[in-house]
Amino acid sequence: MGKLDGKVAIITGGGSGIGRSAAHMMAAEGAQVVISGRTKAKLDEVVKEITAAKGRAAARAGDVEKSDQAVDLASWTIQTFGKVDILVNNAGHSSKVRSLRWVAEDEWRSVFDVNVTGVYRLTQAVLPGMIERGEGTIITVSSMAAIRPGLLGGAPYSSAKAAVRNLMQHTHQELRQKGIRATTILPAEVDTPILSNRPLVPDAKARSTMMQPEDVAQAIMLCATLPARTVIEEIVISPTLARDTSADLAAARAKGAPPGARI
Repeated sequence: MGKLDGKVAIITGGGSGIGRSAAHMMAAEGAQVVISGRTKAKLDEVVKEITAAKGRAAARAGDVEKSDQAVDLASWTIQTFGKVDILVNNAGHSSKVRSLRWVAEDEWRSVFDVNVTGVYRLTQAVLPGMIERGEGTIITVSSMAAIRPGLLGGAPYSSAKAAVRNLMQHTHQELRQKGIRATTILPAEVDTPILSNRPLVPDAKARSTMMQPEDVAQAIMLCATLPARTVIEEIVISPTLARDTSADLAAARAKGAPPGARI
């Protein structure tokens, strides 16, 4: 008997990285997993892996940057599986330009649309059923950048991840008495595809000290599988070994600067 038997879970960003690992782990514990992301082929591959392991999974392609698609994900899951017990807001997006001095408004808005507005719309969409049943778990993957902002994460990403952390804290305070658990996970560097958007893409040596997706997925599982009477409000996790990020910061400082600008 699995710890999540009978539960229905939505995981955004489920085609790779942390979302993929979390989907495998939740399905192994008996959950019906619905994974979402922009690339259907990646989602289908994860579903194939899970079903081959005798788990239950379904894919729903969509982009949470388009908030109506976030709402559609919730509606489709409820229509198909009857409910949502667990929501993992994992999809993330960072800007290419990291400096507040150079980042353009359209890039700023894109980061907020994925990391904040999409989370708000999807969370709002699953809440009525959770409140009606008197139980539900919402786990949002924020970032260490929310509490230690800087050029490594970038101004848009750090600000957005701080905002979504605040949103989860609000959700906890407003809805805990209705049985809703809201958790924020704040990881430092994790070796996931989002790193490819950095001004200086980390090489193998840099990635060797980072956390792996399954490390964060295990934290997600802890939050999801504790008894309903207990909530983990926040988890901060980081690599044991620190690395030299001076080259990363220099690249982030210069990215997007106009010719001749003083960096």
